[in-house]
Amino acid sequence: MIAVAEALVPVFLLIALGYGLRRVGFPGEAFWPSLDKLAYFILLPGLLISTLAGANLGGYDPLPLAGALFSATIGMAVILLALRRLLPGDGPAFTSVFQGSLRFNTYVGVAAAFILFGPTGAALFAVAVAVQTPVLNVLSVLILVRYAGARKTGLGQQLKLLARNPMILACLAGILLNVSGVGLPRGIGPTIEALGRASVALGLMAAGAGLDLAAARAALPLVAAACGLKLVGFPLVMAGTTWAFGIEGLALQVAILWASMPSPPSAYVLARLMGGNAPLAAAIVTATTIVAALTVAPILVLLGG
Repeated sequence: MIAVAEALVPVFLLIALGYGLRRVGFPGEAFWPSLDKLAYFILLPGLLISTLAGANLGGYDPLPLAGALFSATIGMAVILLALRRLLPGDGPAFTSVFQGSLRFNTYVGVAAAFILFGPTGAALFAVAVAVQTPVLNVLSVLILVRYAGARKTGLGQQLKLLARNPMILACLAGILLNVSGVGLPRGIGPTIEALGRASVALGLMAAGAGLDLAAARAALPLVAAACGLKLVGFPLVMAGTTWAFGIEGLALQVAILWASMPSPPSAYVLARLMGGNAPLAAAIVTATTIVAALTVAPILVLLGG
C-alpha cells in the first residue's frame, strides 16, 4: 500500500498547489476559470485522444470492463434512491448527494491511472470515461428533473449536449484512430501529445483551485454521507460487479480506481444550471477530493487484488 500511496502523492500535491495558489491570489482570480475551460475543452481531450489512439490494451477485452462499470453505476443509483428517505435534506439536496456519490473526476482519474499503471492503464481508464460519461450525464439530469423540479429536457436536446461533450468526442476520436490503424497523425500527433502532457499538471491544479472548504464545513452531515457513499460504497459495489464479470488484473485495478475517484466540478455546474443544491454540490466536490487523498490507496490495495 505504501508504494501505491507514494505514487499518488504527486496527484494530490498538484491539487493542493492549485488550491494554495488561488487562495493567495496568484496569478490572479481571472486566471483559474480560464484554466479550467482550457483543461476541459483542450488539454484533457488531447490526453484522451493521444492515449487511446496509440493504446495497446495488452490483450484486455474492454467489453467486460464496460459491462462491470455500467452495472456498478446502475446498482449504486438504485442504492441511492433506496436511501432517499433516510438522508436529511430536501429534493435539491438529494440531487447533489446523488451526483456526488456517482460521478467521477476525469482530471484526477486519468492522471492517477497514468502514474499508477502507465499508458495501458490510462487507456483502460479512458475507455471507462467513454462508456460512463453519457450514462452519468443522463442519470444526473433525470434525477434533477425528478427531485429538483428542473425543467424537463427532451431526448433530442440531451443527445445534442452529449454530442458536444469534449470528453466523449475526444474518446471517440481516439478510438477511431486506434481501430482504423491510423494512430496519431504524424503532422499533428506531437502537438496532441504535448497538450495531453500539459493536462496532467494543469488539470489537477485547476481541480484544486475550485475547492471550497467553507462550503464543505457548512453541510457536514450530507457531505459526510456523500464521502462515504462515493469513496467507500461505490468501490465496494464495483468490486461486486467486477467479480461477477470475471475481471481481474489491471482491468480490475482500473475499475476500482475509477469507482474510488472524487466527485467532479461538473456536478456543481449541473446543479447550478438545473435547480439542484449548488453550494452542497460544491461542498461534496471539495470534501471527496480531500478525503480521497486518504482513501484511494487503501481501497485500491484491498479491492484491486
